[in-house]
Formats: sequence, structure tokens, C-alpha cells
Amino acid sequence: MKESAAVGGMSETGRLILLGAPLGNSADASTRLREVLAAADVVAAEDTRRLHRLARDLDVTIPGRIVSYFEGNEERRTPELVEVLTEGYVVALVTDGGMPSVSDPGYRLVRAALDAGVPVTAAPGPSAVTTALALSGLPSDRFCFEGFLPRAPGARRARLRALAAEERTLVLFEAPHRIAAALTDLADAFGVDRPAALCRELTKTYEEVLRRPLGELARWAADGDPRGEITLVVGGAPATPAVRPDDDVLRAAVAEREAAGRSRRDAITDVATAHGLRRRDVYALVHQ
Repeated sequence: MKESAAVGGMSETGRLILLGAPLGNSADASTRLREVLAAADVVAAEDTRRLHRLARDLDVTIPGRIVSYFEGNEERRTPELVEVLTEGYVVALVTDGGMPSVSDPGYRLVRAALDAGVPVTAAPGPSAVTTALALSGLPSDRFCFEGFLPRAPGARRARLRALAAEERTLVLFEAPHRIAAALTDLADAFGVDRPAALCRELTKTYEEVLRRPLGELARWAADGDPRGEITLVVGGAPATPAVRPDDDVLRAAVAEREAAGRSRRDAITDVATAHGLRRRDVYALVHQ
């Protein structure tokens, strides 16, 4: 069975389609996700039981072959799926929630499909990364996603030390049984007052968003028994204030630019801009 027009209307060729699955609320499923599930030749699922439950909730019948595709078997199964794709069939990939290959199985298959010349596309859907970021109340104009921190305590602390000066908002995933230790290490590396938001069970019945400094979140996790899927958003490090050069250094910088052919006015403007200073202050220094 080749791909139907409902899936995308492209030429009849093998194609890999990444499906953005609901994080927990099946009502978030897109119409296109339903169409792909109902038309794909093969549906590769991180958890086939969850897939069957989702299909039942959506009242969708999956006529294609369903196969498991998870961390434990993706190395072995990837060549099998690529063979199916190169034979002209449509394969849909769905993980437990969110977009495949974002801290979920999928990257290996995407890379292999592209290397084999197979088109890859997506039916976008919910994302725990951007949902948590939007709910956190922290700056979202610039952010970076770190996925899961290293499991080993020493490696985790080393990674956090490397991230401590990052000025962008950070988004992390963490398992419930490691969140208390991770928050303690985060507070040690970033400071107990660094703002953060712990987002738990997003879109589900017991959704919870705790917006507190890292020190308070670490105590909360240590005193309780956090459950469910956790996404952690941490505010970026405060920008390091620029160090103002000595007056003589500023005068020399202006003189150097004048010697290179810049007008004094332009040289003063250049130096003021380079050091985040007011132009009139640099002008006053030069004309003392």
C-alpha cells in the first residue's frame, strides 16, 4: 500500500514521517497525525502498547504493520526499516510523547534514511521542551536544550560546571528518581538563587509547574517523592558586566583609530561602542 494523498500528496515513493505525539492529553493530537496513522504501511513505535492506547483514544484504526522501535533495538531494527523505505513504502515513527529523535529514539533512523536517499518529513505536534519553556515564566527569546544530564554524579557535576556561565535559558529532562540529586547539583553549580521551573506531567490530569529558585526546588525534591515526566527550565546566568578599561587605555584606543585614518569623532564613537560606554564620557576623556 503506497502513501495516500491524505498523508501528503507527494509522489509514490518511500518516505519516513516523524509523528509528534501528545505528551499525555490525547486531545492534543493533530488531524494529520490521525491521517498518517491510518495510512502508513508501517508504524514504528517506541511502545506499541501506548500506540494501541493512543489509537483507541483517537478512534483510529491502524491497518499498517506495527513494529517496536526503542533504545534497546533501534540499532538492529534501523536497517530493516530502511530496507522497507527503499522498497517504496511509507514508515511512520512515533515515540511515547513529543517529537521522535528529541531525546527519544529516531535520530539513528532519520540519519540512515537520509543517507539512503529517502525523503524524511514530519507531522509536527506537542513538544515538552517548548511547552515547559512557555510555562516557566523565564526568558524564552534565546534558550538551549540539554536533554538528559549524565547519570553518573561526577559526570553530571562536571557538565553543570561547564554550563554555569551559559546566559541562555536552559531546558533539561530528568528522571523522577534522579531529580533530587540533579537539583542539588544544579544549586551547587549555578547558585541556590538561580530562578527555575520544574514542570511535571505536562498536559496531564496532575500537571504541576513549580516556579522557584533552585535551592528551594532542591529542598522540595529531597523532602518529597516526585513522580511522572519532568522537564526542568533554568534561568540563564546573569550577563557578566563589561570591565571598563583605564582612562589611558581608552585614550590610546582613540589615538590608534585616528592614526589609522578615522576622524576623531568616529574614533570616539567606535571606542565608546566597543566598551559599552557613553560617547560623551569618552569624548570628555580625550579632550581633557
